[in-house]
Amino acid sequence: MELLLIVVVIGAVVFLVMKSQKKSAGHTAGQLEDAKADARQAIERLGGQVYNLTGTDDASKQALADASERYTAAGSQIEQANTPAQARLAKQTALEGLYYIRAARTAMGMDPGPEVPSIDGQAAAGRVTEDRDIDFEGRQVSASPNPSARTPNYYPGGRVAGRPVPAGWYSEPWWKPALVAGAWGVGSMVLFSAMFGGMSGVPYNANEFADGYGDGYQDGLDAANAGDGGDMGGDTGDMGDAGFDGGGFDGGGFDFGGGDFDF
Repeated sequence: MELLLIVVVIGAVVFLVMKSQKKSAGHTAGQLEDAKADARQAIERLGGQVYNLTGTDDASKQALADASERYTAAGSQIEQANTPAQARLAKQTALEGLYYIRAARTAMGMDPGPEVPSIDGQAAAGRVTEDRDIDFEGRQVSASPNPSARTPNYYPGGRVAGRPVPAGWYSEPWWKPALVAGAWGVGSMVLFSAMFGGMSGVPYNANEFADGYGDGYQDGLDAANAGDGGDMGGDTGDMGDAGFDGGGFDGGGFDFGGGDFDF
């Protein structure tokens, strides 16, 4: 009798464990599908804009080129997504692309269109609020809150390789080497300090830029890249370098291939 009771108890425990595991797996699968569906909405919205707009000047053409690159990257990320975190990363890439769309429309004198949800790190990065020109390593680097022939390169604001880049228009995409390489050079702190020191709308100082926000940011990437989709991290980088081959980005004559841009 005691043996029978033990067998019944063990069987009940096994049944409950299996039932719990099945329920958990079903819940996780449901979360993944919901996250993928949410991401695909943003990706489809971005694709519609990319294919229906044509730039009319350097600023709008460059912004549309960046939007197209984000569209390609987001599509690649969602196809490889095996976790809800990876699907959310694809959505973030698509949202970043939609900010480039708004920038392109603004540069062409069009209504920017519907508001876009904020992207990770955007609020903390701040935005350019005044025109500023600095001399850096023998060349002039400019920032402005508005597009112009002098500042045709837009960035929507956020973190690149763990450090903040304010939203605004720039004479050159000075953040691109860190976006591609995944790390900043030592000269970047000097550029950041000279460009944004004392500027309202940029809520931090050069020391905070030097320290970066890399620990928490990298933890987020590690979580997104965990599991079978772990190799996705090498492609996604900082929400946008997937699909970026360096050849499709002109940057107004700025050559990423050369060794002169060393910071």
